[in-house]
Amino acid sequence: MKLLTHNMLTSRAMKGVTVGYPLKIVQITIHARDIRVSEVDFNPEYIARIIPKLDWTVLWKAAESIGHVGELPQILIEDFETNEDFLKMAHHILLEVEVINGDLLCPESGRKFPINDGIPNMLLNEDEI
Repeated sequence: MKLLTHNMLTSRAMKGVTVGYPLKIVQITIHARDIRVSEVDFNPEYIARIIPKLDWTVLWKAAESIGHVGELPQILIEDFETNEDFLKMAHHILLEVEVINGDLLCPESGRKFPINDGIPNMLLNEDEI
């Protein structure tokens, strides 16, 4: 699961959950296979367009929680659209770092959603809807 995906997931469809965001990333075990970094072609225009749609604080905390915050600034910089170094850092954390195995934890209900082979399973049971 890429952190771009994580930034947009919520569990608010669950019964009794009003916000369900942000989901906390919980690593089951810490092995090299749990987090994968792979190279993706850099497209600065795409990254500049996607950043305003993100919750930057949530992205930064997610990157920190999996040990990949690097030099990513905690607060979104003002000139992000034209700052190529910043766009490369954002590109790296959004598209190149991927959680392979772990769990997403609902902040309200405590419900765990498994991440297996990079795919978050957000399906709810009938009694949770």
